[in-house]
Amino acid sequence: MIINYGIGRRTTTNQRQATGCPYRQRRHLTPQIEMTQALLASAEDIRRTGSAALDFAYVACGRFDGYYETGLKLWDMAAGCLLVREAGGRYCDMAGRDGIPESGNLVAGNHKVAFNIVSTIQPTLTPELLAG
Repeated sequence: MIINYGIGRRTTTNQRQATGCPYRQRRHLTPQIEMTQALLASAEDIRRTGSAALDFAYVACGRFDGYYETGLKLWDMAAGCLLVREAGGRYCDMAGRDGIPESGNLVAGNHKVAFNIVSTIQPTLTPELLAG
């Protein structure tokens, strides 16, 4: 039986995170791999469902503790960010600025997990990914 505790379940260790690969943005592929490698040090697992909407929903209900992806479109983020916010979570750009980023480079999770993801990936980010 799977018991979900909602968005606040885990903090900084043994996290289950989700990500996606940059669609038609191969210039972000190397940083994406470096982000994943850096986060695997504290993550229990990193999954890829292939759907940003599903990843956001899984963060909101507690199946995933955090989510990060580059190059999302507004329609990929809008409803998912609402779900995360209403569940008590946080979403921000990769520099840690709150709100839906115009760049589509996004981090989501509970407040501690989102902060941990942002802190962990900082050394791997290019200026373009930090631009917000």
